Amino acid sequence: MSLRVVAKKEFLDTHRSYTLAITTALFVVWAGFLAAIQWVPTFFRDSDLSTSTLAVMNSMQQSAVFFVPLIGLMLGHAAIVDDRQSGSFKLMLSLPHSRADFVYGKFLGRTAVLSVAVLFGYGTATIIALLTYSSFSLRIVVLYTLLTLLYGAVYVAVGIGVSVVTASRTRALAIATVLYGLFLLFWDVFLLLLQLATVGSEVPDNGLPDWIEFVGLLNPSTAFPYAARALVPEFAEITLLPKPSAVYLQNWLGFVVLAAWLVGPLTIGYLRFERIDLG
Repeated sequence: MSLRVVAKKEFLDTHRSYTLAITTALFVVWAGFLAAIQWVPTFFRDSDLSTSTLAVMNSMQQSAVFFVPLIGLMLGHAAIVDDRQSGSFKLMLSLPHSRADFVYGKFLGRTAVLSVAVLFGYGTATIIALLTYSSFSLRIVVLYTLLTLLYGAVYVAVGIGVSVVTASRTRALAIATVLYGLFLLFWDVFLLLLQLATVGSEVPDNGLPDWIEFVGLLNPSTAFPYAARALVPEFAEITLLPKPSAVYLQNWLGFVVLAAWLVGPLTIGYLRFERIDLG
């Protein structure tokens, strides 16, 4: 019961954030805009799938990859540190709430807020597709929506982990910003440096070594499209991921990596929070 109470309080308190509202609005507008213009990148247009199917998948994927981590980290990074700085977490823990209730309740409540943002965004794209597309796959939309909720939960968990181990909101925001840049931009730079150091500037005809691809897969934002291809095979038509035969590069491993990024930061955060002195 305590876990549900904390989660409900977090949901009600957090969804009023103006910054979150603006970010969610941008997510909705972007997803709706891509769906409305039925845009498909040129290099994916030779697919056997219909343009409508490619367009709805592209509108969801392009919206999720960049906006969902942003919203997730925004929600998570201040979850604990704000209460710690204000001292309100002492009041919360003086009630019949355990520290586990406090950490995991915040995770559930803030993940629920992110879920609302995702559902609004994808709901807008779905309505546009229903009204204007010549063909439409509800199965693809439902499955990818569920996967996106998992993807968002991962970044909320990472943000909460950051929030627990930092003592100020400014520092938590700085770390969250660095992580966003790392996962969405600098991971590719790191892979390029690995390539230059091991195989040179020219990619071999048979592709990069499998171990470099595996390092790429360890990024949750790379694991996400791997998992998408495992859950919805049609997404292979709009991704540029390699198709290696190595057992440690199969699409289903995307779920394993996402699960690790979900459980790891939450567990580390909880264990750290257990050791925080309330005084």
